Order: sequence, then C-alpha cells, then structure tokens
Amino acid sequence: MSDTVTLHINGRPVQVPQGTTVAAALEIAGQTYSRRSVSHKARGALCGMGVCFECRVTIDNVPHCRSCQTLCVQGMEVVTDD
Repeated sequence: MSDTVTLHINGRPVQVPQGTTVAAALEIAGQTYSRRSVSHKARGALCGMGVCFECRVTIDNVPHCRSCQTLCVQGMEVVTDD
C-alpha cells in the first residue's frame, strides 16, 4: 500500500499523503478557494469540521461535497468553481 495518493484537482494531478482531506489537498495544490458565492466572492474551508459548508466542491461528478470531510483516494477527480 502506498503512502501517497494522486488525485486530480481541476484536471491537474496532485500527490498528497494518504489520509489527507480534500480541503488540505486544495491548499497543498495552491488552490486558494473551493467555490464562489452568489456574489462571486471566493469561498474555502472555514470551520474545517463540516458545519459551514463553505468548502463544497464536486468530487467524481457529485456536486456539493464537503472537502473538509472527505479523504483523498487514488484517482479522485475534484472540481472547484474555478
């Protein structure tokens, strides 16, 4: 079993340690936000425990996934409101 996993964030491969949340992977990849508000302001992980829903992304074609509550898995596709 590998100590790292590779996922794709907005089509770009990113390698992270196994057990990393998607929110942390976004930070590692330099993606400073996960979505845009209705007024087009950048939003990202705020509470880090799944309460605020600010960190929502699309994971493997499933919209509105909380990135702070989802662990990265090999081959995962993550799309932000980029």
